[in-house]
Amino acid sequence: MPRGRPTAVPDDGLTTRQRRQRPLLAVHTGDGKGKSTAAFGLALRGWNQGWRIGVFQFVKSAKWRVGEQDVLERLGRLHDETGEGGPVEWHRMGSGWSWARKRGDADDHAAAAAEGWAEIKRRLAARTHDLLVLDEFTYPMAWGWVDVDDVVRTLAERPGHQHVVVTGRGADPRLVEAADLVTDMTKVKHPMDAGQKGQRGIEW
Repeated sequence: MPRGRPTAVPDDGLTTRQRRQRPLLAVHTGDGKGKSTAAFGLALRGWNQGWRIGVFQFVKSAKWRVGEQDVLERLGRLHDETGEGGPVEWHRMGSGWSWARKRGDADDHAAAAAEGWAEIKRRLAARTHDLLVLDEFTYPMAWGWVDVDDVVRTLAERPGHQHVVVTGRGADPRLVEAADLVTDMTKVKHPMDAGQKGQRGIEW
């Protein structure tokens, strides 16, 4: 988009303003670092616009707390106290997965993920949030814990003006096709390739 202008103008009967204000479904996928980070950065911009932010993490350990969670929850409290920005909710949906497996078998994880998705569907129907970040949500779909067709249909038919960002590797082609904005993070180099573990301020 040179100089912020689209390269093509579709013949869809919409005005420039109407087209510009359409809610977006974004997907951040690929093997490179930065998928969730980019989504949380979008949440920060949305908070600054007064949006109601909802973050739903699907595969993070209950003990794992990323730095963005602390920041966004503090901003949520700032909104509650002063009215600045927008309200923020952060939820871990399901029993999760991280570098270390949590207790429970595959059926437990599948049931928890399905319950988490059902809650998101309720919130979409109620128009609870202006921006929903479904962090690491590609994995429950890939593992068959959540039905991809149901996800695509629900997101495509969501009412009102709700932006949605889905993150995670290996996004299903059906989700990619339905999305308005897709970014594939390509890994070129990573410190872990040289045996370096994650560090504070970089990974969390």
